[in-house]
Amino acid sequence: MNMSYTASDIEKTVRSQRAFFRTGTTLDVGWRLQQLRVLRDAVIAHEKEFEEALHADLGRSATEAYLCDIGPIVVEINEMLRGLRRWARPERHFSGLMCFPSLTTRVYKMPYGVTLVISPFNFPLLLTLGVVAASISGGNTVVVKASAKSSRCTAVLKQFIADIFPPEFVTLIDGGHDVADMCLEQRWDKIFYTGSPRVGSHVMEKAAANLTPVALELGGETGNWCIVRRDADIRDAARKIAFFKLCNAGQICININQVAVASEIADSFVSALKDEFRRQIGENASENDEYPRLITRDAYDRCAALADRWSDRIVYGGRGNAAALRFDPTIIFPVGIDEDIVRHELFCPLLPVVPFSDDSVGEVLSVIEEREHPLAMYLFTKDIKWAEKVMQTHQYGGGCINEVCLHMMVRGVPFGGTGHSGMGAYHGEWGFREFTHPSTVLRGSTHFNLPLREHPYREKLVLPLLRLLEK
Repeated sequence: MNMSYTASDIEKTVRSQRAFFRTGTTLDVGWRLQQLRVLRDAVIAHEKEFEEALHADLGRSATEAYLCDIGPIVVEINEMLRGLRRWARPERHFSGLMCFPSLTTRVYKMPYGVTLVISPFNFPLLLTLGVVAASISGGNTVVVKASAKSSRCTAVLKQFIADIFPPEFVTLIDGGHDVADMCLEQRWDKIFYTGSPRVGSHVMEKAAANLTPVALELGGETGNWCIVRRDADIRDAARKIAFFKLCNAGQICININQVAVASEIADSFVSALKDEFRRQIGENASENDEYPRLITRDAYDRCAALADRWSDRIVYGGRGNAAALRFDPTIIFPVGIDEDIVRHELFCPLLPVVPFSDDSVGEVLSVIEEREHPLAMYLFTKDIKWAEKVMQTHQYGGGCINEVCLHMMVRGVPFGGTGHSGMGAYHGEWGFREFTHPSTVLRGSTHFNLPLREHPYREKLVLPLLRLLEK
């Protein structure tokens, strides 16, 4: 049930969580593990309710709901349960001869304290509970500001969290942008935001007032590129790209925003992509109940208006069902690399295809490099040496060679962007690191202390000895 919040209500919530954090309860790793088990078991128990909420908000099928939201939460928490004791263990270091007579220095993994998690509509469960789990693993308390757009999921999550955690530990606040701004006026110890670069800038501006550390997971201002070279397996590339563009109707921060295809194979690729859309979702996707919908009427209208503007170059799709908020996967071809539609994130089922001469792939990469850093990059080619060089010399969040999206499902690796695609990283141990601060503590000695660092300096004796110790 929605309620109206005031600044005083939110301040009271933060104060309550700060008081609970200061009891030291969350510092105990065993206690954190127990809370993570409670969260995991509750997610499993509420699977059906979550599926229904995802269908109500986004038209997700049960399979896609589990594949994209519910299942990954369970996997993520299980990884934390296996690794948390090891991650949280203080590191022990030899202090070094320069610090003699101290012998040991420890690095403690300290929680930040009271954290704010602002989650988006497109994966309302995963990108809420996955981040909550990371914050819990680090020993923090959590206030969630969930999206008003995915209203059914937010309502279900609000009750879900209230049923399993006390509000002084984890609580969810619903409401619109006004409530989010009231939250951002408070002093937090860490803020984690997932959403657009525009709002990410606003979050950083508000956080700066209290010098609050921020993690941002953003979609990228100019969208994610996929490059299909002349030597690529066309059918394989088309199959994977079609699957990904259909997933959540393109409303994914790491989705392919535009495809650059070698002109030598462009026609064949477009033909294969049409065939794959037909095979995977049918000729009229907007009439298929298994196909997800756009989140709001505004999102649908923006997609339809953009399709109408580019209607003369639509070679597949271009139709929608306004009542169901579904819009067919739509191929726009050919598109120039400098045209407006490939200069901003689309977040919908439209897919511009940019032809280029395979010999000029370097120029394509230069254009990508000049624009804002994407959250993801995808390359299809048989030239793995070239692909690996590209991946090691360009700036982006993460990506795949001859695959799409699966990099974010690999255990033990980070997920995050850079620049306009974000800052910070999480998943597994990286999430634990994101929500903890490494505190270095040297243990001194009351014996054998040498006067080398004290006045008066005896330079003829001290300087040679210091230089020796520095080696």
